[in-house]
Amino acid sequence: MSDTNNNPTQAELDAIEADADAFLDAADAAEGIDPSVLDQVAAERDEWKDRALRVAAEMENLKRRSETQQNDARAFAIQRFAKDLLPVADSLQRALQAAPKDSEGPAAALVAGLELVEKALQGAFASNNLKQVAPGPGEAFDPHLHDAVMEQPSDTVPGGAVLQTMQAGYELFGRTIRPAMVVVAAKGSGPKPGQTPYGEAPAANGEAYDGKA
Repeated sequence: MSDTNNNPTQAELDAIEADADAFLDAADAAEGIDPSVLDQVAAERDEWKDRALRVAAEMENLKRRSETQQNDARAFAIQRFAKDLLPVADSLQRALQAAPKDSEGPAAALVAGLELVEKALQGAFASNNLKQVAPGPGEAFDPHLHDAVMEQPSDTVPGGAVLQTMQAGYELFGRTIRPAMVVVAAKGSGPKPGQTPYGEAPAANGEAYDGKA
């Protein structure tokens, strides 16, 4: 069945309505026209227009369902493979964290190579809609994306917010395949009255000084 019969475009709907309106205007101008005939034509016009709009809405819903099913099928196909690659990404990140920041010579080249590999891997993840979830300090805790492994008091982060990400999580097509392991600020955490967000208290002359120094 062709799309022409089942999927009238908005332009075609407008043309049908315009032709019907023109017919009604011409009929109204003529003498001796039975008003009941005009009412019948108008009713038929409205009925066919309503049917066309319903078909267009059904086709749009079908298109959306088809796109959702395609995404689900693709996600199911690569989800297991993606999960198998996550430990590789974790190992690369741990290696980079342990690498000396002031390395020189061959060691510096090795660190640079690891950084390039990690960047390429994350790029491959992103191109396949596998996105890293690594909330920074102060971000709101999301139980759908984060897994709180412990609580710690904090002078800078309010209670209930993310304090630190211990292991990055990942989501695939908007679905969490591994939550991020995070440390959450304990209840009652956050800057105290008269204290800046970084643990500094105002000095007597109005300037801030570091109370932890």
